[in-house]
Amino acid sequence: MDRTLRVLEDKIAIVTGGAQGLGEAVCRRLAREGADVVVADVNLAGAERVAADIAAGTGRRATAIEADISDEPQVEALVERTVEEFGRLDILVSNAGILIAGPVEEFPAEQWRAVINVNLFGYFLCAKHAARVMKQQRSGVIIQVNSKSGKKGSYRNSAYAATKFGGVGLTQSLALELAEYGVRVNAVCPGNLLDSPLWVDSLYAQYSQRWGITEEEVRQRYIDQVPLGRGCTYDDVANVIVFLASDQAGYMTGQAINVTGGQEMR
Repeated sequence: MDRTLRVLEDKIAIVTGGAQGLGEAVCRRLAREGADVVVADVNLAGAERVAADIAAGTGRRATAIEADISDEPQVEALVERTVEEFGRLDILVSNAGILIAGPVEEFPAEQWRAVINVNLFGYFLCAKHAARVMKQQRSGVIIQVNSKSGKKGSYRNSAYAATKFGGVGLTQSLALELAEYGVRVNAVCPGNLLDSPLWVDSLYAQYSQRWGITEEEVRQRYIDQVPLGRGCTYDDVANVIVFLASDQAGYMTGQAINVTGGQEMR
């Protein structure tokens, strides 16, 4: 890539949940835009694979760090090691998350709490320790990967939607608190990533069995809900993350940006 076109040249970024799926795609895209990347994940082997590929393919520095974002000492160590190795922290993409769904009256309390611990509490911990560094620098960008379920309730998906609604509130609150230090905080709310491992390896089969239709018919049912007529892609989301992380979005904070093909417009 022509260096003159790279909008994140020499920035230092942490991406949580970076070993696969959307997180992996974001890590690769940030590196192509000139950033050095810390690939953080509970799956260390996967994170090491992604980091090695980034270093070989882009020439950018990339490091894999094992981290459970719901565990504060691990999050603190993640940020400290990043600063020790790279000297600063410019971008945090809080992407790691889990989805467990079910009817409310049957939802095991420990599973409901597990979704909260990763998706909302984990985002808080990452933002907390990133903010300590960014406030001292008087610069930085925090981006949460949220969901269209952070804007509208999700059927039989109460835990996930609750974490994403909470994530929007946390994003706005952090944006107010950190603005005076030059730190911007925003969220990205993707639509259904219909080609992601979550859908391909799990949800299509579940919905096919539940509704008595083929997996292709399940896919088409979700596509038909989108005004632009297709599912959300990793590139769609990464495009917005790169913009928010760049100086081009220097006057944007406290926003939750929909990337839903028109499916959600609030």
